[in-house]
Amino acid sequence: MPKAYWVAHVDVDDPEIYDRYRAANAEAFAKYGAKFLIRGAPQQQIEGKTRARTVVIEFADLETATACFHSPEYQAAKAIRDPISSADTVIVEGYDDA
Repeated sequence: MPKAYWVAHVDVDDPEIYDRYRAANAEAFAKYGAKFLIRGAPQQQIEGKTRARTVVIEFADLETATACFHSPEYQAAKAIRDPISSADTVIVEGYDDA
């Protein structure tokens, strides 16, 4: 079964409150076995449009990634982030050539 990923592009208007979101989301991510692969590292825009931050989070599978997003724990954290940021997020299944 292929892994799945959240891929998010985010603009943050208030970094202090965003830090509270990051602290709050840790509970959901631990519960669902999330692994950060990219977390707002420096990036180069080479084509198209994006936002200031890119985040990629790995999950065991699509079901787990989706359950994490809809969990009460993550939705509580997201409620902190929503007023101070704009985000484009997808949940995508990884490629498994096996």
